[in-house]
Amino acid sequence: MPDFVQLWVYLSATPLFGLTATLLVYVLAHAAYVRARHAPWANPVLWSVVALACTLLATDVPYPTYFAGAQFIHFLLGPAVVSLAWPLWQRRAELRQRWHRLLLAALAGGSAASASALLLGWALGLPRELLLSLVPKSVTAPVAMGIAEQIGGIPALAAVFAVITGLVGALLGKYLFAALRIPADAQGMAARGFALGTASHGIGAARAMQVDADAGAYAGLALGLQVVLASLLIPLVFKLL
Repeated sequence: MPDFVQLWVYLSATPLFGLTATLLVYVLAHAAYVRARHAPWANPVLWSVVALACTLLATDVPYPTYFAGAQFIHFLLGPAVVSLAWPLWQRRAELRQRWHRLLLAALAGGSAASASALLLGWALGLPRELLLSLVPKSVTAPVAMGIAEQIGGIPALAAVFAVITGLVGALLGKYLFAALRIPADAQGMAARGFALGTASHGIGAARAMQVDADAGAYAGLALGLQVVLASLLIPLVFKLL
């Protein structure tokens, strides 16, 4: 036991801990996700976050120590997002035909996501900084942090709200689409994917790609449109107000 404790103290203080823990937990969570036949409640991102958070709390490992190793995986987030452009390139002909409707849908969806969060927070009496941190909740976390900083919110909270929003969309999207009777044909899957990418950014797009190729492609497009529109319009609107 003393030898094990010494080994744990050594490993938990090195960058290898964060990298190994993240990979191991996600592989196990994804295996469980596959065994559950890709059920939304078994989302591997959700359970990886829960397992890693519980591990850090139980072992008193500081988050900076963990992130010193996990940053190698964090770096891959950029290439992963860029890779979403390939399915769009494969569908470039239909995108040319629909670009005006897609742009209008992205603008309407993003406006609804920001306005509903702002109004709900205001109705609950949340402090101003929390309200402003909620506004970019449907934009991918790094961009949400930058937007929150520009409009007077708290970047760290904006990232938390963005991750929670993505997980909620990935978990409940299937049931919401079924309740709304959105069909599961090619056109319906494109609409589902676009909606997930608009409301739940990268996490929703990842879920859409696991379900259907068309849904994943349109989710990636919606994610990119929200990044551009939110980065330009949210700071501008708050500046004018």
